[in-house]
Amino acid sequence: MEKTIYSDDYAKLRQWLRERRNEKNLTMRELAERMDVIHSWIGKIELGERRLDIIEYIQYCKALEVDPIEGIKLIA
Repeated sequence: MEKTIYSDDYAKLRQWLRERRNEKNLTMRELAERMDVIHSWIGKIELGERRLDIIEYIQYCKALEVDPIEGIKLIA
């Protein structure tokens, strides 16, 4: 089984998160401030160098003010 971090579904989800961030006109640094993380953490997520767990995914969506179910539906 392929590691999920390299799956097409995870790539779709990362792209969806990046698009939502851009739609909100947020920089990685601004999103990181909302989440109380360092901005390189956001970059690693968006580049696929780090995998989000479900709790982090929900926090990410809350910081973007988007419904996490939308992203799940994209890959379900």
